[in-house]
Amino acid sequence: MSQTSLADYRAALTTPGATRPMAASILARLPIAMIGLSALLYVQQEMGSFAVAGLVSASSLVGVSVGSVLQGRLIDRFGPTRPLLATAAMFAVILVTLSLAIEAHAATPLLVLLSFGIGITEPMVGSASRALWGRLVPDENARNAAFAYEAISMEVFFILGPGVAGLLVAAPWPGTGMVAGGACMVAGAVLFALSPAVRAWGPAGATHRSLLGALSSPGMRTLALAALGFGVVIGFVEVAVPAAATEAGKPALGGVLLSVWSVSSVAFGVAYSLRPWPREMPLRLPLLLAGFGALVALLAWPSTLWGLALAMLAAGALITPQSATHSTAIELVAPKGTAAEAFGWVLTAVTLGLAFGQSVSGYLVEHSGPSTAFLAATGAALVIAAVVFLLRGTVKAPREQVLVS
Repeated sequence: MSQTSLADYRAALTTPGATRPMAASILARLPIAMIGLSALLYVQQEMGSFAVAGLVSASSLVGVSVGSVLQGRLIDRFGPTRPLLATAAMFAVILVTLSLAIEAHAATPLLVLLSFGIGITEPMVGSASRALWGRLVPDENARNAAFAYEAISMEVFFILGPGVAGLLVAAPWPGTGMVAGGACMVAGAVLFALSPAVRAWGPAGATHRSLLGALSSPGMRTLALAALGFGVVIGFVEVAVPAAATEAGKPALGGVLLSVWSVSSVAFGVAYSLRPWPREMPLRLPLLLAGFGALVALLAWPSTLWGLALAMLAAGALITPQSATHSTAIELVAPKGTAAEAFGWVLTAVTLGLAFGQSVSGYLVEHSGPSTAFLAATGAALVIAAVVFLLRGTVKAPREQVLVS
């Protein structure tokens, strides 16, 4: 696999036709880490229950994991414009309905159902944007730089989103963050869908696909497994770090500590893209995951929050490199014409990993403490990385798929 340079970033980001969809994509994805947290805080303030708020938030996450694949397949088949406009409209309607239901203190099952609807209709501009780079940028190095940019920008959004949500929940109306984030996402999705470069990406010609879609490729299944492991580790840490801060009597610092590893992730992500290692993708997937797990083990040793913050800086270094690697690997392993769906499967795998890691980490934190959860995250990463390593031979371009309508 070739490495990128700063000139490749410049070439990718100044590609003719890329400016308008890129700006719209930023607008659409900026609140991606904000809406779920805003909804959780909104429900908690209105309903007075973290249990109900947690169910609503989790339901949205499940919806996103389903919607990312379904929307990705529609985008591959019909082009992004119609699916994104349709989902943006449905998302807006369901978001307003959820807000009214929260204000009315509706029954929990209804709130959970509406939250799932928000997740499944959340416009998957990220999948379309990632696939669009593959169409706009023919040069491999510049295309890889574009994929790295996508991973780095997402990490920045995940740094900014929770902070903005925390600020807006203090507004006179606690639903401000959820509605403002949703409006931003809808506006960005519509602008992206109607930009000339995106509209030029019309429906695919008559093709026959496997019912499995992108997952018909063994390499794609291996990539999804690597993404699952990545999500598992992050899920463990996202519960254990706030728990460690609470144990230290500083619960408000839990979110700050999580932002620390995002900062090092962005900084190291740029450097890594200029000189990736290992160069071979079949080895890069398992070794990055194993390295990530090994660095997370460092979080188990500090006895102070300052020490934990330094360990978080080290552990965060391999977050963006993995995200960028997953995006680049799609070019290699996804069947032709399934790029958006393939990216959807990666998102789904990460989301399921997050859910698993968070649930197990919560149990371990409750019974054994945060250090045990950090070490368990390392163990999970090493086990999954070992399986990915054994499957490394599948990480190659798939054969032409046999027709299954």
